[in-house]
Amino acid sequence: MFSTRLLGFIALTWVMFQIPAHAEEFNSKVYVQLEKQLKSLSPKLSWEASNPEEHAEWRDKFKPQLKELLGKDPEPVPLEVKWEEEFETDKFTRHKIYVRSEENYWIPAYYYVPKNIKGKRPAIVCFHGHSGINPYIREGTEAEKKKGEEHALDYAVHFAEQGYITVAVVQRGWNETSHDKPHSCERLSRAGFLIGRTPIGMRCWDGSRIVDFLETRDEVDSSRIGAAGLSGGGTTTLFFTAIEDRVDLAMCAGYFCTFRDSIYSIHHCICNCVPRLMEYGEMSDVGALIAPRPLLVISGDEDKIFPIEATEKAYQDLSKVYELLNAPDRLESDFFDGVHEWSNRKTLPFLAAHWGRNR
Repeated sequence: MFSTRLLGFIALTWVMFQIPAHAEEFNSKVYVQLEKQLKSLSPKLSWEASNPEEHAEWRDKFKPQLKELLGKDPEPVPLEVKWEEEFETDKFTRHKIYVRSEENYWIPAYYYVPKNIKGKRPAIVCFHGHSGINPYIREGTEAEKKKGEEHALDYAVHFAEQGYITVAVVQRGWNETSHDKPHSCERLSRAGFLIGRTPIGMRCWDGSRIVDFLETRDEVDSSRIGAAGLSGGGTTTLFFTAIEDRVDLAMCAGYFCTFRDSIYSIHHCICNCVPRLMEYGEMSDVGALIAPRPLLVISGDEDKIFPIEATEKAYQDLSKVYELLNAPDRLESDFFDGVHEWSNRKTLPFLAAHWGRNR
């Protein structure tokens, strides 16, 4: 019995002393393993077109694949709108509305109509980020109002004051749509993933229903409908414009980057994730579905969750698409000195360049 124990001890000691010699072969860190897997990943539908015809062929493959990844759409329902409260300033009238999106879901939104407009006007669908709707419409607590002012979150109101019709959408999982505090993105994502839907897909669907609403309005020029958003709103703006051809232009802030250097490697809300997307393409590929429609990319050089170096790389990759389609002037950037926030340095000139002066 003693000899058996001794032999076992000797064998164990031998194994223990062998491990350091081969330590580089042993890893128990999950993220290290995932990083190695990512490095070997070659997306199946990366944009590699060399002429407009090849771009069209690529688009015909990637767009339906992206829509599939975003999850199944609900059954269409008739367009219905509930008009609730009304608020006026000397520059616009704001209507609180509910637009029916699904059989049992109505989208809360704020519809801004500038005063004294003549004829039809362009409209912009505005998506908020992870601060909720309040600071984006100059409402809420003093802290929310202050945040909105300091980070220029009130772009829906700002554009309305400049004569554009806007809709500030309450995104699913936030404010009155939420089941949790301060938001229910986790629940929305978890429940959605389990039944074949994603938060981004649901929010894009809501955006399309808002466009359906805008197309019924006499004051709206339906050929000039745009999208704008920061952070989580930038996420929706990019994907929404990529899959919704009725959107004529977009302004995407605090989001456009690479998945590899932002969503994959830096902590983000789970609602940013589209399962299996990186198997097929990068964020610049999603942006390539927008081309050659006008796109303004806005990003602060001190944005900690969307590193500016990666944003610049993604922008350069996307610029190749616009150049190929002979539309380099339709892709613009505002890489400003700032943090994770909106910037209006170039928004109004961008709108004027592509929609004309708003009179």
